[in-house]
Amino acid sequence: MDAVQVVKSSSPPSHEGIHIARAAIRLLAIFVVFLGTLLIWLMMPTNTYRQIWLPQIRLKASSSTYLGAEGGTILVYTFPILFIAVLGCVYLHLGKKLNNHELKSSSSSSGTKKNRFAVWKQPMLVKGPLGIVSGIELAFFVIFVTLLVWSLSTYLHNKFKNITTQSAAKHHEQVWESKLDSAALVLGLVGNICLAFLFFPVARGSSVLALFGLTSEGSIKYHIWLGHIVLAFFTAHGLCYIIYWAATEQISQMVIWDKVGVSNVAGELALLCGLIMWATAIPRIRRKMFELFFYTHYLYILFMFFFILHVGIAYACIALPSFYLFLVDRYLRFLQSRTSTRLIFARVLPCETLELNLAKTPGLKYNPTSVMFINVPSISKMQWHPFTVTSNSSLEPEKISIVVKGEGSWSKKLYQMLSSPSPTDRIEVAVEGPYGPASTHFLRHDTLVMVSGGSGITPFVSIIRELLLLSTSFSCKVPKVVLICAFKNSLDLTMLDLTLPMSSTSIDLSNLNLQIEAYVTRETEPKTDGSKPVRSIWFKPNANDAPVSPILGTNHWLWLALIISSSFVVFLVLIGIITRYYIYPIDHNSNTIFSYSLRAVLNILVICVSIASTASGAVLWNKKKNAMENKQIQNMEGPSPMGTPQSLYYNADRELESLPQQSLAQATNVHYGERPDLKKVIFECKGSSIGVLASGPKKMRHEVATICSSGLAENLHFESISFSW
Repeated sequence: MDAVQVVKSSSPPSHEGIHIARAAIRLLAIFVVFLGTLLIWLMMPTNTYRQIWLPQIRLKASSSTYLGAEGGTILVYTFPILFIAVLGCVYLHLGKKLNNHELKSSSSSSGTKKNRFAVWKQPMLVKGPLGIVSGIELAFFVIFVTLLVWSLSTYLHNKFKNITTQSAAKHHEQVWESKLDSAALVLGLVGNICLAFLFFPVARGSSVLALFGLTSEGSIKYHIWLGHIVLAFFTAHGLCYIIYWAATEQISQMVIWDKVGVSNVAGELALLCGLIMWATAIPRIRRKMFELFFYTHYLYILFMFFFILHVGIAYACIALPSFYLFLVDRYLRFLQSRTSTRLIFARVLPCETLELNLAKTPGLKYNPTSVMFINVPSISKMQWHPFTVTSNSSLEPEKISIVVKGEGSWSKKLYQMLSSPSPTDRIEVAVEGPYGPASTHFLRHDTLVMVSGGSGITPFVSIIRELLLLSTSFSCKVPKVVLICAFKNSLDLTMLDLTLPMSSTSIDLSNLNLQIEAYVTRETEPKTDGSKPVRSIWFKPNANDAPVSPILGTNHWLWLALIISSSFVVFLVLIGIITRYYIYPIDHNSNTIFSYSLRAVLNILVICVSIASTASGAVLWNKKKNAMENKQIQNMEGPSPMGTPQSLYYNADRELESLPQQSLAQATNVHYGERPDLKKVIFECKGSSIGVLASGPKKMRHEVATICSSGLAENLHFESISFSW
């Protein structure tokens, strides 16, 4: 829910049309185009597809002098997914026009329907390699595994039934050698199916994920699962071919780069890059040597490049859509990150925690639980780290805040820079984002129970501020909020000071029924000796710094739809011209003369040029529109006491006066030397609908998920907030 929208007593008639349009788009995108594409995937291993459908597609494609052999795969595999992405953008743009009242009323009017499907959103699996998996996720996972098993078994059955002693003898092979050759090919084909889905979860601004109600940070586990499966299939694919070549005395095939066929060398280079990424992504290595994992993951560029050279562009179009959308998203992130961001001030907490406050344009809107990626070149020019946004875009229209807990080497270096007795007066910062859910529906619950451990409290800060805004400015009826937070020591309790905004806006905490139960697990009594007060450090404005602004303006989703569609059209036009006037006169659609590798390189270059040109044009257009607003924000300066430098001062009293600390303290109960009895607290909550959110250590989230999925209470609706970037 977008907090800036005003709640009205009745919905305008136009909103009914928006609801109908969104329902029609979702029906078309999911139940027509997506299921149609899934049907193609299911038919692909069958003889019907290979002997009837595919020849017809190739016959029509080969008659085209503009796209050639790749025209068929573009039409069947690439276009439908990009069409879904464009429909998703329109769907999400229309969603921004719906106000909170309509969301709430539609939720209550269809409560029976929602309750019917509520069980599918409950955790079905809690422990195990998949982590917390809801019923819907489990259903999709079963469908995906079924697709893989079906494809693998059907491919193998159709290949093996044609292998006999006589057919093997024609190639001077034994039966097992011929079957091994076929099995190696099949493993590569099935691996390509997994690759087709690999890049969807890492496209942070993806409309496809949002169309299905998912976010990139919440879907990263799918990328991890798919990465393991892809490389398992491709590794088996490569090993089977090596064994086959060795058995049939064709080991020289390993160094062959065919001009008009499969390039074995390119495939080996792609597999090598994949194996390096796979090895460094092992959880233990990733945790202990994150920088190694981070830098080696850039090998995905070489992996995809050599993969396309290996299979040829015509077959690569099957796996192209998700990578195409990822390239669009990645280039937009690149453009945003080129601008240095204005850092206004930082709050240094004694618990090795920082709150960074950056300038933003009032037009930048985001929802609670959003995340933003931060880069500090003075620490590392390459590393980007995600942090939860704690501010509210309407409550604090000219700044955006994130909280950084000093737990890793990068965050500890940043904390040391700012907590030193004489900190710097300016830090260069670049950002990507923020990224978050397209909508949230906290108002549909009677009670919100938020369970956090350590720095896991930060997503809940944004939710509390959202509810404060709705209850104070728009007089909305908001749910009761029970915040259960566990900390290791009493110094960490200072993180509760971040719950309320440091703003001159009048905030009436009495409008929000807030109950905070804080648990200090490693101390039996409060310790205040030697504790440092909260410091505020203000930074000098710089002419080169700019506020955080929406890279594609306020109509972000429409611009993204325009970029995806226009770049694809530009790609088709350019590659059509190249094929018609350069490739066709040489090859005549025979696919036996023109180099496969050169054709693939040309397609890759045209894709990059198409995306870069259209995205750059859209960004420049919106940048001009925001220029005047940016200049106003650049001149924003923090107040300074007389005789104190504007760029750096400490004034704790100003902070404390701006926050209703007394009301917050009255709502807080601190428990020392014990852990929360989560089962008791959750089951004691009253209401027909209780939203239970968990953020923090995996063990804690699993415990909360187990309680909600136990079946002892039907009114619990669980959601896990996990940022596993």
